[in-house]
Amino acid sequence: MNASKFLAVATLSALSAVASVAAHADSIDAPEFAKAFAGNRLRAEVQAEAVQKASNPGFEPLGSRIAPQIASKVDRASVRAEAAVAQRAGQIPHGEMGV
Repeated sequence: MNASKFLAVATLSALSAVASVAAHADSIDAPEFAKAFAGNRLRAEVQAEAVQKASNPGFEPLGSRIAPQIASKVDRASVRAEAAVAQRAGQIPHGEMGV
């Protein structure tokens, strides 16, 4: 009985210690990395800019372009035939075997 009470008290004290550390974690962690925000624009200005950006159909995020398809002068059958010849000659590695 005494051991179970001791275990319960130890558990509660450990949980309260963890909770007190978690409560102050924001000020302890790294306040120098917190962003300081000083807004000097009106809400209407920000909303007008958002409407203008949203209505611009030419807006394209960076990295969203797809490279144009390159026209090949070789047909599919000749590429497959070359691949089959290279496979039979052992020029194409497979599995964990390297070149």
